[in-house]
Amino acid sequence: MAIEHKSEIKIDIALDENRIPEQLKWTAKDGGVEDEETKAMLLSVWDSKNKESLRIDLWTKDMPVDEMKIFFHQTLMAMSDTFYRATQDEKMSATMKDFCDYFAEKLELKRE
Repeated sequence: MAIEHKSEIKIDIALDENRIPEQLKWTAKDGGVEDEETKAMLLSVWDSKNKESLRIDLWTKDMPVDEMKIFFHQTLMAMSDTFYRATQDEKMSATMKDFCDYFAEKLELKRE
């Protein structure tokens, strides 16, 4: 199969003198995003050779803890949806969503 199109996702990280992120920006022109500022990002990629996931977890030092909790909850919810789309495993997807509900309850997050 020939590659017909390539797409690029770019992440710019401004670090302080201690190499702690002060500013995060990302660009995904195909998605209509250009130099959009964010306070946190989680990136996972699959290394099929070693059968392991590799991660980059970044957040700026001014990312509020209450927003980080919401960010994690929303990310976990999205992961349960992605898991279902990738595997069609309804039972485990529902179990993951049950955990997300528990997570939100324990952190006293309001559902939006």
